[in-house]
Amino acid sequence: MNGAVPHPDLLVGFEHGDDAAVYRLDERVALVLTVDFFAPIVDDPFTYGAIAAANSMSDVYAIGGLPITALNVAAFPRSLPFEVSAEILRGGAAKVAEAGAMIVGGHTVDDVEPKYGLSVVGVVEPGRQVQNSTAESGDVLVLTKPLGTGVVTTALKNGKALGEVLNAAVETMLRLNRDAAEAMVSAGAHAATDVTGFGIVGHLMTMMRASGTTGRLRRSALPVLPGVVELLEDGIAPGGTYRNLESCAESVTWSEDIGEIDRLLMCDPQTSGGLLISVAEGAVDGLLADLSGRGVVGTVVGEVTAFTGSAVEVTG
Repeated sequence: MNGAVPHPDLLVGFEHGDDAAVYRLDERVALVLTVDFFAPIVDDPFTYGAIAAANSMSDVYAIGGLPITALNVAAFPRSLPFEVSAEILRGGAAKVAEAGAMIVGGHTVDDVEPKYGLSVVGVVEPGRQVQNSTAESGDVLVLTKPLGTGVVTTALKNGKALGEVLNAAVETMLRLNRDAAEAMVSAGAHAATDVTGFGIVGHLMTMMRASGTTGRLRRSALPVLPGVVELLEDGIAPGGTYRNLESCAESVTWSEDIGEIDRLLMCDPQTSGGLLISVAEGAVDGLLADLSGRGVVGTVVGEVTAFTGSAVEVTG
């Protein structure tokens, strides 16, 4: 179990790289536990706080849970004006309230660069948690948000004038994965993860390794934020994108028509990305309809097969 301590009530630990831990309290309630924080990715402090909170709670949604409480995790330099730090915290609190949860405390330290996020506690019914290790051959892969937020926020840091490109990225990062999670659970999804720092290929690779299967991803099917491909063609990409591409070299097979730009896109580290859901073929139409009814655009981006020797196969 990779150093994990076995316990009958620890339903999900860190042995498979799941998005959150799940600890059973009794037959009806299990706790979902996770933490995440990062440095500013947008200029507006309120928006930054709200995005960081949405990103932190996403891990609870990815496992099919409901966030109930959160603790602020903050590192602010002493030189940061009080009004700025207060706006960051206010943005986080507003997003937590939107999720129906509560901020109940937190901890702040002095640091050179601001950082903010949440330690989140959620709940899920034991046995109904959606893990990353239970995808099945024959499943269909559904993604609930477009890709490219890492590229856009990096362009912002580089002083690019982005206009509507930035607005589209901020809108998707601010959107909670709550509705997607509820639809996923209702559809009886076999497995899921949220697409964040390792990019869609990295997170799919983790899910497939844990499940002992192969994920086939179609580049042409992937939803992408406006302007992202053009920014990549201009040489804009986070440093994490290249690290992600290197880390998956031995587990991903790329078809010959997948060029460098497409590979960078699929390794782009996302902030508050969508859910990547592995669902039975017979349930996918119902899932897509349910997502649409909740205002979420679900896109079929690939399928799961028996293990072929690679965790992920990417085609055009």
